[in-house]
Amino acid sequence: MSLAQQIKPISYLKSHAAEIIKDFATNPQPLIITQNGEAKMVVLDIQAYEQQQETMALLKLIAMGNKELAQGQYQEADTFFNAMND
Repeated sequence: MSLAQQIKPISYLKSHAAEIIKDFATNPQPLIITQNGEAKMVVLDIQAYEQQQETMALLKLIAMGNKELAQGQYQEADTFFNAMND
């Protein structure tokens, strides 16, 4: 389904909440809710939300690792493993 078909006004959300929840089982695409013609919120099923949160956490860890690497805050693998064996 195209993104354009997933854009609904807030009145649709209010009057079709139960149907929207049921439809997430077969169409887990995010639903964009508008108010006064402007996009205001996104409705996601819980699995998509949890996956998005896990992805964000992993990206933050990668960014932190890249920053530490650029700042020279690392040690060689041999040094690390030797310290682990001691």
